[in-house]
Amino acid sequence: QSLDVANNQLRELPAALADCPRLKEANFRGNQLKDKRLEKMVNGCQTKAILEYLRAGGRGKGKAESAREEARKKKREKQQKKDGRDGEQDELEEASKLLVKVLHVSENPAPLVVKASPGVKDVRPFIVCCVLKGVNLKAGNALKRFLSVQTKLHEDICEKRTAATIATHDLQLIKGPLVYDVQPPDELKIMPLGRKEIKAKDLLHQLQSEAEEQRKQKKRQNVSGLHKYLQLLDGKDNYPCLVDAEGIVISFPPITNSEKTKISRDTRNLFLEVTSDTSLQICKDVMDMLILKIAELNRFTLENKEDSGSDNESDALCGPGNLNPSQNVQPMNFPLVVEQVRVVDTDGNLKVLYPSKMDLTTVSSLLTVIR
Repeated sequence: QSLDVANNQLRELPAALADCPRLKEANFRGNQLKDKRLEKMVNGCQTKAILEYLRAGGRGKGKAESAREEARKKKREKQQKKDGRDGEQDELEEASKLLVKVLHVSENPAPLVVKASPGVKDVRPFIVCCVLKGVNLKAGNALKRFLSVQTKLHEDICEKRTAATIATHDLQLIKGPLVYDVQPPDELKIMPLGRKEIKAKDLLHQLQSEAEEQRKQKKRQNVSGLHKYLQLLDGKDNYPCLVDAEGIVISFPPITNSEKTKISRDTRNLFLEVTSDTSLQICKDVMDMLILKIAELNRFTLENKEDSGSDNESDALCGPGNLNPSQNVQPMNFPLVVEQVRVVDTDGNLKVLYPSKMDLTTVSSLLTVIR
């Protein structure tokens, strides 16, 4: 079948056209379309390419981008399946043990708010945040396992930080409200984990020099650790940052957190942050998985009744250990509490609320959520 709507006054082409399997030829020439990329395509591309463009969502998303999104979706599903227990019975047992209670904004006398500035739209537009209370990092190697899980999530579901980046903070060290903003590289100042205060531009140069020196010493072709993420900011005129009420930068995604809000073995309440330049849904999927993993760690610590021992941030590169609980154990007596955090624009209009009713569903087979 063919469609000829050339030389009309069309401004947009409906995405539903992509769902017409019998449409073989279409002529859209001569229409002043709002999507200038699409307007070029209708004048020079085959119908199949145009329909693929519409199917992928139009503006800024071609066939390749659609394929990447599909690949990411499959990878997330595979990761979630991998982290599940074998067998339906195991999943039911897990759900009865891992409890998370959601505290809604309306029930919270002092909810934390994040205000997103317009500038982040062109740099790293997506951010999801929440508060998690009741975490136990004091016993044994709990902090080491916590940092290890975060590192593993960065490698797996976050796709080596290219899809999303996680930041965890000690809530007691944060002064809200927070602002998700952008700053020029030579103006953004942060005190990175384990370092003195430095400008973002100088920090990246320093890390690049360290990476090159490390690569030469170990005679490797590739760099390791934090250094392999430096290229994620290539070509950016401004860098994203999360700023507290005192104007202090507490997060510089996707590179580092601030020493000011660093978690320790005494941390009980966390502020969790996930950012992405890819999509909001990826942020939510990563946050779902992060909360599940923290619930598992909390249960493991409780069930094994670990003694207090030495623990430090350098253990982050160690493996998370055996997180499988023993068979004869009691479930957690108290659930973790997840407090909703709103992300609003500069006028106070809601952009994101996490967790909403639709969130935490990707881990529902392993987590019991009390709403």
